[in-house]
Amino acid sequence: MKRRIPLRKRLLVRLLSVSALIAVCSVAATAWLAVTTTTSALKEEQGQDLAADNRILAELSGYAATHADWTGVRGAVRDLAVRTGRRIALTTTDRTLVADSAPRGTPLPPRAAATVDPLRTDTYTESGAQLSGIDPRVVGPYRLPGKERTRLDALAAKREQCYERFGLQPTVVRTASGRPVVTTPDGTDPARYGAQECEDGQLPTPTPTERKALDALGEIAQPCLRRAGLGRGGRLFLTFDPNGKDPFAGAGLFVKYADPGTGQAGRAVRSCVQTARRTQLEPYVAPVAELFLGIGDQSPARFDMSPDNKAKVVGVAGLVLAVTVAVTAVVAVRLVRPLRALTLAAQQPPELHVRVPVTTRDETGILAEAFNDLTERRERLEAQRKAMVSDIAHELRSPLTNIRGWLEVVRDGVVDPDPALLDSLHEEALVLQRIIDDLQDLAAADAGTLRLHREPLRTGELLDQVAAAHRVAADAAGVALRTETGAAAWLDADPVRMRQALGNLVSNALRHTPADGTVTLAAHQDGDDVVLTVTDTGSGIAADDLPHVFERFWRAEKSRSRRTGGSGLGLPIVRHLIAAHGGTAAAASRPGAGAVFTLRLPAMPPPPDEP
Repeated sequence: MKRRIPLRKRLLVRLLSVSALIAVCSVAATAWLAVTTTTSALKEEQGQDLAADNRILAELSGYAATHADWTGVRGAVRDLAVRTGRRIALTTTDRTLVADSAPRGTPLPPRAAATVDPLRTDTYTESGAQLSGIDPRVVGPYRLPGKERTRLDALAAKREQCYERFGLQPTVVRTASGRPVVTTPDGTDPARYGAQECEDGQLPTPTPTERKALDALGEIAQPCLRRAGLGRGGRLFLTFDPNGKDPFAGAGLFVKYADPGTGQAGRAVRSCVQTARRTQLEPYVAPVAELFLGIGDQSPARFDMSPDNKAKVVGVAGLVLAVTVAVTAVVAVRLVRPLRALTLAAQQPPELHVRVPVTTRDETGILAEAFNDLTERRERLEAQRKAMVSDIAHELRSPLTNIRGWLEVVRDGVVDPDPALLDSLHEEALVLQRIIDDLQDLAAADAGTLRLHREPLRTGELLDQVAAAHRVAADAAGVALRTETGAAAWLDADPVRMRQALGNLVSNALRHTPADGTVTLAAHQDGDDVVLTVTDTGSGIAADDLPHVFERFWRAEKSRSRRTGGSGLGLPIVRHLIAAHGGTAAAASRPGAGAVFTLRLPAMPPPPDEP
């Protein structure tokens, strides 16, 4: 019985409802945005305090210099707004709001007061920043880990004690990167007091962290230097000036190029190094932001819409809503139609194997193709199942019929149970046992319960054992059975299962090889794999039959003769046994030129006790 879907749960209704909700929200948001953009200009606070603005900019620049993004800046913005009494807002360069101390929805001032960019600043008030253009608090990869900082602190303390022995009053100043620098309060040169021995050269030597960052900076700067004709291979080195007296890069830690030169060449070197520094430090600072400052204790005036304007907004909103619903309904119907066809096909009886037409190339069309593929595989599997049941019944019926017939004539006294008859019945029973064992092996392989007892196995011994087991059958058939092995190759495999797999191939080859023919077992190592081959000089396999040789109960001879075709289970068992060992089985042949069955398995190194 076809189940009726409630109206509220139908895909079309839900899609229409969601689309209508989205349309209403979008129209409302658009109307709100239109109204807010027409709000009268805000009355800016007159006479902004320049010192307060610089302090706000300096603190926000410091935040950007020490953070890779603006994620946690809202707390700092609110604290600054409380301390300065100003409205502070940060946006990206495309006016996307980052943080705002004003209530949500308050319009931004018409113009930005400044740009917060710690890598390109000329408004930061501490000494040196105007000359270098880089906030000295940006340290990036030059920040020292705790272990290196502890070692430098020990060296700084040692130098400080050395200066004190010469009557100096040193001061240890820590740069933004965490490096200690020993200075004198009045800038006195320690050499004038004979303190040269305190300058051991260890403290200013770059640490591994700084050396790594310098090397990376040099790699970044070299292309620019080469373009300027200055790529002389000079190295970069660090200088530490916590007082900010160096005009090259400002206070704290900065980088110089060995022998930068003077005049235009020197300026080119400085430009390349500064550009490379900005490139190197860019991932460690927050993105460029626009700073907006306004009045913190006044609310901006807003326009009051007239009735005509309200009517226009409502009319436009209704029109957009109607168009959205109409378009969504058309799209929804087109989406639901193939789904209904899929549902109808899935509800048909399985034996009909109904397909659905593929009318689109979108996700629904892909789903329809997958459904058709599934139906085709199900039809093929059903045909294989029926064929397998028929084949099993045929294979079991023949020996059972023979056994029953002979037993009945013996029971009726028509034939005496002589040894020849008993041997014949025993042979038929063995045929039944072999078929049942093969089916059991296949069932275990299908269920994943095929158990292997792996051990190191030499391929040469394996081939010799298989050849010895089939020597009598080969001699009886007049077929020469040979083995060929190259260098010693080893497998981590179950010897019983491997003999079973190779034995099936050899038995199959002997059945299809005429008298005076040859069956050859060979093994060689190919990279990380061991390749085992069984080659015969029989009639071969037709090209159309090769894809089916590993199928169950398949025989090239349609007469189903067990003398030439076996039970039809040997090759499928070979494939499953090799797959259980992590290998592959393949067949190749040309009609009239024999066949070659190839088994490829992972190789293993020889055991330690083997030569």
